[in-house]
Amino acid sequence: MTSVPLPPQRLQKVLAGLGLGSRRTIEEWIRAGRVQVNGEPADLGLRVGPADRIMVDGRPVTQPALEPASSSVSAVAVLGYHKPLGEVTTRSDPQGRPTVFDRLPAPPAGRWIVVGRLDVNTAGLLLFTNDGELAHRLMHPSSEVEREYLVRVRDQPVAGTLERLRRGVTLEDGPARFDRIEAQGSSEGHAWFRVTLHEGRNREVRRLWSAVGHEVSRLTRLRYGPIGLPDDLRPGEARLLPPALVAELARAAGLGAPDKG
Repeated sequence: MTSVPLPPQRLQKVLAGLGLGSRRTIEEWIRAGRVQVNGEPADLGLRVGPADRIMVDGRPVTQPALEPASSSVSAVAVLGYHKPLGEVTTRSDPQGRPTVFDRLPAPPAGRWIVVGRLDVNTAGLLLFTNDGELAHRLMHPSSEVEREYLVRVRDQPVAGTLERLRRGVTLEDGPARFDRIEAQGSSEGHAWFRVTLHEGRNREVRRLWSAVGHEVSRLTRLRYGPIGLPDDLRPGEARLLPPALVAELARAAGLGAPDKG
């Protein structure tokens, strides 16, 4: 496949596309003089190409140099991945553990940006996109995009404990609660629940249950916004979302139709 250099694009679009922040945030960085291009302070209207040297807060930013000629560099893609247990949500791991990026197909343009994280002991739906603005908005607390999980906890919580989780408990980083808790049955020494919340703080589901005295022994993400984990998507498999679902996801993040340029 023939490759061609990326055409010059607006600086804030390039940096947002790399997942560094929203375009509005990056525009504020440019105004504050935090971004340099080829050794000079950047201006808002500046366009950059792969040969330009970009630095943010004195640190170099690596941008893709080549793209397949047959693909559109502005095509917004979203990938759903069924994360198995034991994989870490980083591009590389000092301990040599497998990462969620190891088995992903190549994006149609740009690079994959993970939408949120799942810890090594959590399985289920993980979304990736090649659009930095979409990724940023999906993860930002102001968008209040729902996440739904299937959780198994040790012992059987009493009704008062479940009510505490609905009303809210105080964690080390502030108040938190589940929007919904639905019992899904029990087994010897364990109870199953479907829980929903609209934040994505680090290990929030596990910390909420721990705060009321119950250890999470199994955790699977079932849904992120309007996108559910397909029944036929096996652990370790990935699937591109059709355009209609990408548009629905963008609306859930408050973006309307995905940006095409």
